Amino acid sequence: MWQANMVADALCDAHGWGRDRVEIVPIRTTGDKVQDRALAEIGGKALWTKELDRALLEHEIDFAVHSMKDVETIRPAEIVIAANPPRADVRDRLIGADSLAALPPDPRVGTSSPRRAAQVRRARPDARILLFRGNVDTRLRKLDDGEADATLLAAAGLERLGRHDIGMPLDDLLPAPAQGAVGVEARAEDRAMLDLLTAIDHAPTSLCVRAERGLLAALGADCRSPVAALAQLENERILLRAEILSEDGRDYEAGEILFMPDDAQAPARLARTLLDRAAPPVRQLFAG
Repeated sequence: MWQANMVADALCDAHGWGRDRVEIVPIRTTGDKVQDRALAEIGGKALWTKELDRALLEHEIDFAVHSMKDVETIRPAEIVIAANPPRADVRDRLIGADSLAALPPDPRVGTSSPRRAAQVRRARPDARILLFRGNVDTRLRKLDDGEADATLLAAAGLERLGRHDIGMPLDDLLPAPAQGAVGVEARAEDRAMLDLLTAIDHAPTSLCVRAERGLLAALGADCRSPVAALAQLENERILLRAEILSEDGRDYEAGEILFMPDDAQAPARLARTLLDRAAPPVRQLFAG
């Protein structure tokens, strides 16, 4: 809801509208409703998008607002990503300790993310991963109740809720692809709406998110695949860093590529390099 209101405010500011020009239509997704199982067990990222896709294609809404890291890599042809507003902090924050090294022996770490689980296990092979799902308050309550010693949350989500002082940023962990980015989707046929949404697109964010999602597509990654990636603009070129991991974090392959923004195949070349070099326990988690 915070993201939806942020997009509505940005549209009104860009076009000089009164705030009543944009109506927020709350849609509760399956991903919101089912909180006791990992996404990979119950349908993956589509759990966050299918209800919004239906509402969009049936003209119940004019555009949909998503956390980009929760949007499937392959989308329906009738729907396009129309805008990415400026990206927020891409990092994870560790709540419960000042660092992974500072966790107690045999720490219990709560997360539902295969990427975070693998990265934690790589740094702390003695860690036990516990399933943590739910919104920020739910996860923090579980931590306060002693269900785990620590958890990891996206810095962007915490900051959007005004919780800037919670947790320690993990600068040495690559984030999930598109973490910290908001995506606005609309019908491909709705040229008028696409033109309106273009006004709130942040080109550097869109370029970097497109590169990270291009890597995901080339890897054949799904919600079970531990993969991290971050693209950043450097002197008008894109530096894309990525890593793919085994589920236990023992095996991983990392790499990077620097390329011009119009080189659409560069993310796929990095994906192929990573897969070619990866050990079998890593490679088997990807279909690329």
